[in-house]
Amino acid sequence: MKLQGKSIRPFIGAKDYTVSRQFYKDLGFEEVVTSPKMSYFFMGRFGFYLQDAYVKDWVDNSMIFFEVDDLENTLTNIKSLKLTETYDNVRLSDIVNNDWGNEFFLHDPSGILWHFGDFKPRR
Repeated sequence: MKLQGKSIRPFIGAKDYTVSRQFYKDLGFEEVVTSPKMSYFFMGRFGFYLQDAYVKDWVDNSMIFFEVDDLENTLTNIKSLKLTETYDNVRLSDIVNNDWGNEFFLHDPSGILWHFGDFKPRR
């Protein structure tokens, strides 16, 4: 039988678990507490586990790509949340145009780098 998946759920760490939990709720994710030190955050079919664990080298090298249908609207929506004003260390970029598609970047309070992007159609 070939490998067949239903979802991929990465595990990410948090420097301050309470702050990161609120950040992701403010970003629009729903939370399911799975244990005192871990929660599952999801938006539709997509999700990840947030852990009350922090290893600087691990967190500093964690990146997640979130593909969206309307990149400009997604950026406008995230800007309206004022996350960079509410949370220390949160950074939000403008859209960067690449050969393969477009993206913008959001750093969470711990330093996790989120890429929000769309891909150009394949030929």
